[in-house]
Amino acid sequence: MKPEQLALYAITDRKWLGENTLEAQVESALKGGATMIQLREKELNSKEVLNLALKLKPICQKYQVPLILNDYVDLAIQADVDGVHVGQADTEALAARSKLAPDKILGVSCETIEQALEAEANGADYLGVGAVFPTATKNDAETISLTTLREIAEAVEIPVVAIGGIELGNISELKNTGISGVSVISAIFAAEDIEATTHLLKNEVQKIL
Repeated sequence: MKPEQLALYAITDRKWLGENTLEAQVESALKGGATMIQLREKELNSKEVLNLALKLKPICQKYQVPLILNDYVDLAIQADVDGVHVGQADTEALAARSKLAPDKILGVSCETIEQALEAEANGADYLGVGAVFPTATKNDAETISLTTLREIAEAVEIPVVAIGGIELGNISELKNTGISGVSVISAIFAAEDIEATTHLLKNEVQKIL
């Protein structure tokens, strides 16, 4: 995995599908310049998650963008997607890394330097750090300071992605924090024009990296 693949990391949420399909939304995000896609599904059963992963995989391959599955290590292996992202309370990074092939990407959510160093030691390829701004997507997410974000990025050798409440209006605040990219959910998937909005977000991200 190259750090630049983390520049604009789009995480799916079917809440805003309306008449659309997730495949169409993801393709719009990819056309707009998303550099990584994470399939995040908390409500579906394993079979439904696997089916979605298999539908999104060829779309991501068409744009040469990695597809990451949230939480489900075994399903990620079964679908042969590019990697998996785990939280602190999910499958531990070490257990996930031991199951995944060496060429598969492992991302881990962190809020502290201690968690970041542990995840790195356990084989994480990148860290998702946040929430950096208040977010409605994860009601229990506590925000961390931009100072903490910067300290985590300085403490580890692997790339760091900021997550949580990031949108067009606040990306500039993340300048000089040492991150390799931003992770967004509603800023992309709740947008009326996903492709155009993703393009604008990509431009803003490139200004701060």
